[in-house]
Amino acid sequence: MSGMIRAVAVLGLGEAGARYAADLVAAGVPVAGYDPDPHAGRELAAGREAPGLRRAATPAEAVTGAGIVLSLTSAAAAVPVARDAAAGLATGLATGAVYADLNTTGPATKRAVAAALAATPARFVDVAVLAPVPRAGLRTPLLLAGPGREPLAAFLAPLGVPVEDAGGEIGAAAGAKLLRSVFMKGLAAVIGEALEAAEAAGQREWLRRQILAELAAADAALVDRLLTGSVRHASRRAAELAAAVAHLEELGARSHLSRATRARLAELAADSNRERV
Repeated sequence: MSGMIRAVAVLGLGEAGARYAADLVAAGVPVAGYDPDPHAGRELAAGREAPGLRRAATPAEAVTGAGIVLSLTSAAAAVPVARDAAAGLATGLATGAVYADLNTTGPATKRAVAAALAATPARFVDVAVLAPVPRAGLRTPLLLAGPGREPLAAFLAPLGVPVEDAGGEIGAAAGAKLLRSVFMKGLAAVIGEALEAAEAAGQREWLRRQILAELAAADAALVDRLLTGSVRHASRRAAELAAAVAHLEELGARSHLSRATRARLAELAADSNRERV
């Protein structure tokens, strides 16, 4: 595999970056790693997880000579690290190299990262990571946007990485990921609120089994039913959620999301009533 590309630089050796670096090294790809936190990735640097990983002292050192750069720092560090990397990209990188930003940020930040690299020959890719990296490592599904998406996809394909093409507009993948985050993070939050209340009622395991059964049976029909049912039965469901909020208050449990759901259903009911007038 190492013959496919001269080298890969992984910027950010936290949970996701460390896993990417380890999997790439295991696949025979030469990897240089850098992290803004000098204590991050110490196990990788010591060679206990990824023998052969070269630890760089700066972003510029890590990316010098790299054909693929994967940035997994953090949203806050994405632009500063890209600026620091630009010197190495400008002086030591062959035409056709790719700088891929995998951080979860807004479209504006992705564009700012691309702007920080504008004076270099690297082609930028806005990458959205579509599942938890610890689950599948290097083979985590990705959504790619921007001018460098095709060469990045070509590099990733032999490594078994599932990719989707979001087009040439920088920020398209980042925006799509944030829309997905509304669902995923909202789902996590509402499950947490429900289980916390169930714990107070002594019914946590029962409710957990209910949640698992619904998620296991989820399909397109369920999603359609949730959406159409919320509109068709908004008034009744708003009253049901009002009762649920009152019950959570009796239990001494938090009800932030249940209150928001009640408000949303009340809005849907009001919209439906206006349409009938």
